Amino acid sequence: MKIETVLCREGSMDNYAYIIIDEDTGVSAIVDAPEAANIVNRCLELGIKPEYILNTHHHFDHTDANIELKNIFGSKIVGAAYDEHRIPGIDISVRDGDIFKIGSLEAHIIHAEGHTTGHILWYFSKEKALFTGDVLFNLCVGGLFEGTSEQMLNSLKKIKTLPDDVMFYPGHEYTIHAIGFAMRANTGNSVMDEYVKIAQERLDKGLPVSPISLGMEKACNPYLKADSKEDIKNLF
Repeated sequence: MKIETVLCREGSMDNYAYIIIDEDTGVSAIVDAPEAANIVNRCLELGIKPEYILNTHHHFDHTDANIELKNIFGSKIVGAAYDEHRIPGIDISVRDGDIFKIGSLEAHIIHAEGHTTGHILWYFSKEKALFTGDVLFNLCVGGLFEGTSEQMLNSLKKIKTLPDDVMFYPGHEYTIHAIGFAMRANTGNSVMDEYVKIAQERLDKGLPVSPISLGMEKACNPYLKADSKEDIKNLF
């Protein structure tokens, strides 16, 4: 699987869209659609016509370009059944535990409440790739817009069960905002020192910090170390 990161809404929300390509069949898809122009340009550069738009959740900065991209490429929009009424242009609904195929690639759907009630993760187990939308960011998590601390805790527990060598791809570049708090929470943690070095090198080059392995994220992200809903509340 080839994964291309596309920065959208730069400077305001610093969203990431992702283009994924099944290199065996040529079938491609977009994960989240914050704005059309940058995504369309990159698809044209790659010479692809994405068959699907995979939404993680309903927020406008992840779905704003759904209809425009659908009109340009004829893509089918895929999203959570829990959010059918809130995802623009949805064609295909998926639920927790479903497997959705993009060519020969198989995405496992994981319901992950907390940031929103209908949020889902897209997990490609064979390819070791996890698209976390606004549930998990580098060194932090998404705000509790609709859900509860307990729901967020349960969602993070699901992520923690996944293998350490899975690489995760978040919906925003928030590392610079989270790194100070994470460093204070990880005094003496050598993995955190390595994380900071990687993050600074990538940011200095104008690159996304992710993908980062879940193993490294589990070792450094204060929210992934939480054991109770009270821990989550205190962190927020």
